[in-house]
Formats: sequence, structure tokens, C-alpha cells
Amino acid sequence: MQNNSNGSRLWQKLKPAIAILGGLIILIWLTELADGLIFNGSLDQYGIRPRTVSGLYGILWAPFLHGGMGHVMANTMPILILGGLIFLSRGIKDFLLAFIIILLISGLGTWLIGQNGSVHIGASGLVFGFFGFLLMMTWYDRRILNVAVAALVIFFYGSIIWGIIPRGNGISWQSHFFGLIGGGLAAYWLVHRRQPQETPKIEEDDILRITENDLW
Repeated sequence: MQNNSNGSRLWQKLKPAIAILGGLIILIWLTELADGLIFNGSLDQYGIRPRTVSGLYGILWAPFLHGGMGHVMANTMPILILGGLIFLSRGIKDFLLAFIIILLISGLGTWLIGQNGSVHIGASGLVFGFFGFLLMMTWYDRRILNVAVAALVIFFYGSIIWGIIPRGNGISWQSHFFGLIGGGLAAYWLVHRRQPQETPKIEEDDILRITENDLW
């Protein structure tokens, strides 16, 4: 009976993760298929164009646009695995809040410092954001679960950290870097917003002193 109960709770956690992450991946794949088969790659122009007004819209569209199916496949498993770990360890609400923060910071940072005339596309900013979130969550909230998750993340995906180094080969290191920053900031905010503020202590001597002063 205990095993059935545990399995039921796990399934209740997995259902929204499967629905949201599965939906995200399906949307990414369908967008790229449509771009290649119908639009001949022209949708890529709607990515992030640094320091242009129209390029701001790319902050929302860029994660769904990719430079080919190889690019899509490279991002699919990290999104599913890292995003799934956030779901299982933090729940649906924290995942959605982290997703929004990472999306905005990764996109805005890329828009601000990206090279003139470039167009930035791809969901790798989300991948680096999820990576940064899971690592920094351990720093801010050192429970055993968070430590175990961070250890798994480092073991399987630790090498992606080199992606934040500028290499000039058409890879958007800016989205990687600001995605990582966004993930860290999301972890910090989500942990600290839930910490109750301590009520100031009033010592008995202080109360007596105030009472005596008031009498005079």
C-alpha cells in the first residue's frame, strides 16, 4: 500500500512535467519543421536582433527557432532532463517562474550586448538557465535533495559551462551566459522570497526601561 501511495504521488508530480515540457518540445519541433518545409528558413529572421526595436520580439520567439534539426535535437534532451529535475525538486510553480525569469534575462542580455547585425536563435539559453538554476539552488538551499540533483547535473552536463566563452563560430555565447545568470537569479529569488522575515526580539529589560522612562 505504501508503494502504491508513493507511486501515485510521483505520478502526480510527473503529469504536469510531461504536459508542459512535452508541449514545449513539440512546439519547438513543429516550428522548426514548418520553418524548413514551408518557410524555407525565413522564420529565423524573427530571432533576437541586438539593439533593434523589432529584435525585442525575438526574446519570446528565439527559443522556438533553430538553425536546423541538428540544433533542435541538441537542445531537446537537456531541456527535458534539466527541466524535469526542476519540476521534480521544486514543483510546477517554481518551474514556471524560473522559466519566465530565464527567458527574459537571457533574451534581454543577448539583445543588449549581441553583435550588430546578428540574429540569435535557439533554446540553449533555457538549457543554460536550467543548468544554472539547479546548481545555484544548492548554494542557496543546501538540502540533501538539492545537493543530489546538483551532483547529477554536474556529472552529466558540467561540460556545457564552456559554452559561455566567446568562440566566434556562430554560437550565441551571449544567450548561454545570460541564461546561466538568469538561472542563478531565479534560484536566489525563489529561495529568498519564501524565507519568513524574523520578528525583532524585545528583551524584558528594554520593556522595563521604556516603562520607567515613560513614568518620568
